[in-house]
Amino acid sequence: MALQNIGAANSDDAFYRYKMPRMITKIEGRGNGIKTNVVNMVDIAKALARPASYTTKYFGCELGAQSKFDEKTGTSHVNGAHDTAKLAGLLENFIKKYVQCYGCGNPETEIIITKNQMIQLKCAACGFVSDVDMRDKLTTFIIKNPPEVKKGSKDKKAMRRAEKERLKEGELADEEQKKVKKEVKKKGSSSSKDGTKSTSSKKKASGSDEDRTSPTHSQIDEKEEALDEDDDDDVQWQTDTSLDAARQRIQEQLSAVTADMVMLSTDEPEKKKEASNGNDGSQNGNSMHCRTLVGEVKANLKKGVGANELLSQLAAHPVPAQEKMSALVEALFEGTEKGFAKEADKKKNYFSVAVADEGSQPLLLHAIEEFSCKSTSNALKEVALVLKALYDADVLEEEHIVQWYQKGLKGDNKNSRIWKNAQPFIDWLQNAESETEEE
Repeated sequence: MALQNIGAANSDDAFYRYKMPRMITKIEGRGNGIKTNVVNMVDIAKALARPASYTTKYFGCELGAQSKFDEKTGTSHVNGAHDTAKLAGLLENFIKKYVQCYGCGNPETEIIITKNQMIQLKCAACGFVSDVDMRDKLTTFIIKNPPEVKKGSKDKKAMRRAEKERLKEGELADEEQKKVKKEVKKKGSSSSKDGTKSTSSKKKASGSDEDRTSPTHSQIDEKEEALDEDDDDDVQWQTDTSLDAARQRIQEQLSAVTADMVMLSTDEPEKKKEASNGNDGSQNGNSMHCRTLVGEVKANLKKGVGANELLSQLAAHPVPAQEKMSALVEALFEGTEKGFAKEADKKKNYFSVAVADEGSQPLLLHAIEEFSCKSTSNALKEVALVLKALYDADVLEEEHIVQWYQKGLKGDNKNSRIWKNAQPFIDWLQNAESETEEE
């Protein structure tokens, strides 16, 4: 099947990754019953991520002819005999209005119908929300026949949010009833405060680990220089044959032997360190490369570089994808002491572009795990809030979050505090899932 780039502006780009099949039409019938059959309309609609009924109806609206798409057989008919080139031009107009993002031109958009019966296009690449011109005839058909919502996305979230509101209302009613028992409530609050203080003091006592500095070679080098200076000072250019001179030479020889023994003892750890440095050279190189990546991302953020441009520059580096994602998370969150969830919500556009490719969500979760587990980071306390903020922003999906959590509990660092802190959000996800299934 011959393919072409989506969008006329991208027709000359040989490396454009969004493609669709070329249109194939067939004239059927005679006289007043003549029709144009778009043979591969289903394949074209799949490539555009739009229902085939939308494109068929658009042809009818623009040509002023009756059009019909049969869901059972998958056939698309437009009354009258129409050229393939003419229909392809109309399809191009449909792509510009209802498929491509008005901001970046990317065709990876989703149709959203607002509460005010307005149609918008939400771009998965840059996060831009485009407003569709409601004067077009097809908009009434789209509102009457909205696109199907993907499983596990907005319906579940809407039900969970409504349930959360109901719980809040119940809590308010309970508080009004508890006003009568103020004394009991005060005692309970005072005891709970004492408990939280004791637990916080325990956390502070157990969670402070100072960074240890690794030993350097400077001390060994200083010892070697001191020994070399001693050897140079002990050299004598005249031989004395007296008894005292002989005894002095014997002592010097003994001191020289002990000096050689000291040199041998210092050479052994030197060799061991060189061998260990040879084994850890790649790790040090990777850490240095990661630091340079973090610095470059921070510099671009200060310049006000957009999400798409920033991620394209980051993708050009010849390093593993996990290191790129870790550098992005560290650069976006570095310097944040409190309010990591709010910071994640502010910078959700960068994360949405970063997980645009399939399989990138586990990389983002692992990067958040690495950053949160650092001793200098306070994000460990707010990891559940960060996950919820990215989940509400449609950056992370429930399936990937649960898989990451279950894999972490079985991994080497299963005793890490991150799993304990993330557990309330995981429980909320699973409980909400079970309750929606029961309903």
